[in-house]
Amino acid sequence: MNKTPLLFLNVIIIATCGLIYELLAATVSSYVLGDSVTQFSLVIGIYLSAMGVGSWLSGFLDNNLAKRFVEIELAVAVVGGFSAPLLFLTFANVSYFNIILYAMVFVIGALVGLEIPLLMRILKDEIDFKNLVARVLALDYAGALVASLLFPIFLVPKLGLTRTSLIFGLLNAGVGLWGTWLLENLIKPRDTNILRVKGFIIAVLLIIAFIKADALTSLAEDALFVDNIIYAKSSSYQRIVVTKGKTGYSLFLNGNLQFNTFDEYRYHEALVHPAFAVHDGNPKRILVLGGGDGLAVREILKYPSVETVTLVDLDPEMTKVSKSVPVLGELNKHSLEDSRVSVINNDAFVWLDSAETEPFDVAIVDFPDPNNFALGKLYTTRFYNLLKKKLKPDSAVVIQTTSPLMARKSFWCIVKTLEASGFSVKPYNTTVPSFGVWGYALAKLQPFETPSKLPENVELKYLNEKTLSSMFEFSADTNLPNEEIEINRLDNQALVRYYESEWRRFE
Repeated sequence: MNKTPLLFLNVIIIATCGLIYELLAATVSSYVLGDSVTQFSLVIGIYLSAMGVGSWLSGFLDNNLAKRFVEIELAVAVVGGFSAPLLFLTFANVSYFNIILYAMVFVIGALVGLEIPLLMRILKDEIDFKNLVARVLALDYAGALVASLLFPIFLVPKLGLTRTSLIFGLLNAGVGLWGTWLLENLIKPRDTNILRVKGFIIAVLLIIAFIKADALTSLAEDALFVDNIIYAKSSSYQRIVVTKGKTGYSLFLNGNLQFNTFDEYRYHEALVHPAFAVHDGNPKRILVLGGGDGLAVREILKYPSVETVTLVDLDPEMTKVSKSVPVLGELNKHSLEDSRVSVINNDAFVWLDSAETEPFDVAIVDFPDPNNFALGKLYTTRFYNLLKKKLKPDSAVVIQTTSPLMARKSFWCIVKTLEASGFSVKPYNTTVPSFGVWGYALAKLQPFETPSKLPENVELKYLNEKTLSSMFEFSADTNLPNEEIEINRLDNQALVRYYESEWRRFE
């Protein structure tokens, strides 16, 4: 039987597994450390350079190439397979996580870099050099394509990071065991038996870990979060975790706190009601971008004039959280189930660009902070120009704009970008204990006065007219800095650069 095609199949599997491990490391590091642009860049750079080191090291291996190939495959199965759970556990328990992260990426990259040259040398007697190189490289790139498609579309949303890591480790172990059969005429019988025993033990350990993946994930997350986890879900876009502690319930997305039930009303009252305060009339049609927890919608529905609320949030799992966690449904007063509310699960950028809809009276923009380019695009001039098309001439808009104290340049970058898009802007800030000093931007398409009165007969726990006026005052350390602030555009993503450099100081 000609085993050459089967060995070529191994190339696809090796390439797929290698890229999956790289993506896993980059994703885990961005989950736990934030700063996704830097983390992805470093992980990819270290991995690719390590592959080069591995390819170079392969030149020092002269004997027992088939045996070495299987041993390396089994080593990748162990290091790569257990990489995600190990990274989560080490982040929660050691202070030198970055060293472990980059060392693991380098080791996996070097091992993967060793595999392909060894396999090519094993195959050199079976096929001429020109066709060998062409086929191996073509299949290598094909494997990368398979990985890049599987990872975001199926693996992360369906299996989660931990199970994805373990199942590909199991796949590597299977390739190693398969290799003892494909290459048995090149391996000594005694070595073949030893390799098969090792491969079997590694496969069993990975299978056990796969079965216990939920326990491993819980063990890691229990160490990451101070409070008890009562709900955890991996969607196609993010990791959603709800915890319960002494101060109440907290919602985290990719490890970043979104709200705590103890003080969320401060954030959401400050987010919603200033826009209604400056609207000349009785707002009927309201647009909410982001805000899948339904808490901003809860505040909006306090106004009897509201007839329709359109909420656009990318993640369907996010808009289901208040159903999955009953206490959150009670907190938002089941706002997303109100007959006046329509929930659309779509990218807000795409929706604004394509949706045919009547203009809105008020728009509430409640996106997560711009810590990556995917979110950064939602704070660009292009996005705000699309938003303008969905507004009436007298419409009011509010945008959450991160902390003017912790991320001063980021805050004012958003304000300047709004102004560059044709909005008249009144920035303001308030204190939310869970977050500290937090900022917002109130905007209209025409010049307007700073609001001084709140709408009547609206139940509020935090805001009053004195508080409302004080929110538009800035201290010296939060005011516009005495330096040029870039406008955030699609082609420069200045905001993401500001945000990462400012928040990195507090890691």
